[in-house]
Amino acid sequence: MGVVIEWLRNNQHGESMKHVIAPLTLMLFMASTANAACYADYKAKRDAPLRLHYGVAEIEGDCTVANAESELADRVASDEWELLAVVSVFDEDGLEERRGNAGEFYLRY
Repeated sequence: MGVVIEWLRNNQHGESMKHVIAPLTLMLFMASTANAACYADYKAKRDAPLRLHYGVAEIEGDCTVANAESELADRVASDEWELLAVVSVFDEDGLEERRGNAGEFYLRY
């Protein structure tokens, strides 16, 4: 952002502000989406006796199914669950609609 301010100070050619506003808007948008929360819904199981659960968890790092699988496998294993599948990854807009189905496993891991 300092580069943009310095450019404005040194700009002596009278370019219109639209050449500055468009890139600045894009930078701000990218910064806000980079910090967006990421969540995954998943299925896990335990054997002897067979138990299944559906859950929702917050994911750190890349908001991808592959990253969610990597993170969640270790998290659920800490309580002797085996990750079966990551159903999907989503942002905070998808949280409330999954809360009821996840029950006690809503944001547990």
